[in-house]
Amino acid sequence: MKKLLVSIAMIFLVSLGAFAQQQRRGERPDPEARAKMMTERMAEELGLNEEQKAKILEINLANAQKRKAAMESQRADREALKEEMKKQDEQIKEILTEEQRKKWEELKETRRSRGPRGGQIEDREEFRKRRGGNL
Repeated sequence: MKKLLVSIAMIFLVSLGAFAQQQRRGERPDPEARAKMMTERMAEELGLNEEQKAKILEINLANAQKRKAAMESQRADREALKEEMKKQDEQIKEILTEEQRKKWEELKETRRSRGPRGGQIEDREEFRKRRGGNL
């Protein structure tokens, strides 16, 4: 029993170290690795038996795969939206005179530099309140 606990602890620590390295490099662990880490953490904290671990791993893996697919879909949607915005911008530029195009570009740059909400900087606490306490 003691060897089993030591083995589990070692596996957990090794996967945690790998996860930390990926996070530092800006990479996300694959769904399998995330599901295993989450399951190991739950097993340690909740004292799960092997049958419970297997069932929970299955649930965690299915959900991690769904989240990855959703994130990839959102990324593709954002890219498609960017392309549509580029097309719109090109269509608008075709209609404008040279002087109007320059002014249009300046206006867009001004808006971009102000950031969201016209450049207003919110207090973090006010932001949390507005978002329902979640950040």
